Amino acid sequence: MTERNHARNFLEINLAMLFMSTSGPFGKFIVLPAPLTIEVRALLAFVFLVVYCKIRGVSFRLNARDRWPIFICCLLMGVHLISYFHALQLSNVAIGMLSLFTYPVMTAFLEPLFLKTRFQKLHLLLGLMVLIGIYLLVPDFNLENSSTVAIGFGLFSALAYAVRNLILKTKVDRYEGSVLMTYQMGVLAVLLLPTYYFYATEEVISYAPALLGLALITTVVGHTMFINCFKHFSLTTVSILSCIQPVYGIIIGAIFLSELPGWRTIFGGFLILASVILESRRSYR
Repeated sequence: MTERNHARNFLEINLAMLFMSTSGPFGKFIVLPAPLTIEVRALLAFVFLVVYCKIRGVSFRLNARDRWPIFICCLLMGVHLISYFHALQLSNVAIGMLSLFTYPVMTAFLEPLFLKTRFQKLHLLLGLMVLIGIYLLVPDFNLENSSTVAIGFGLFSALAYAVRNLILKTKVDRYEGSVLMTYQMGVLAVLLLPTYYFYATEEVISYAPALLGLALITTVVGHTMFINCFKHFSLTTVSILSCIQPVYGIIIGAIFLSELPGWRTIFGGFLILASVILESRRSYR
């Protein structure tokens, strides 16, 4: 990789993180049941992605051996998004995003199992830092405390996201990121169709601008760029570099939602982000 290409790829992943960081503020602003929000988001994103792929003339054809792994990725994406949005609704942008961004450390532990890479002993120390950071995010480890439950959903979301990324890493050399996202959004939109029956949909129209932004800015642009970055970096490195996303999200949340995190949350988040920054430097070297 030349220095110019590396700079371009590095800029691309940072732009992807900026676009994806809008998920936290959008998710907190949209006061709808999480499954219904994800259904509308997936349906809108699917339409945008199909139009984009058609304009570019991208093929949707999949090899038979890739269909089941990609379908599993669709399910994992659904679990990730619903759990994450539920965490945002139970707490705030800072706690929701920081608990999700334990996924880079999870990726570092899982990557040797999935992709047969070498395990790094430093990851044990980094994992401990993340656990301490999570502890500091929670004011009281009590299941009746909404922040504690939110972090549980955030961690579950992080695990689903890490596994999805590990599976997609093996597919990005054969398929465009836009195609992979189209399948994920399409399958998710179909699977979540029952949400229109179980939840009242009258308020959906009042959140139309935010839902459009979530579908277009966060999903179509942000997630597609993110998947394309898998081609240029190791998955652990991509995951670690993506940890600038909570910083963007918390700043956006503070500006537009007036959500200012407390010092305990800031310090817990600092430990989580410090662990992934250390891993980033190690991976880059």
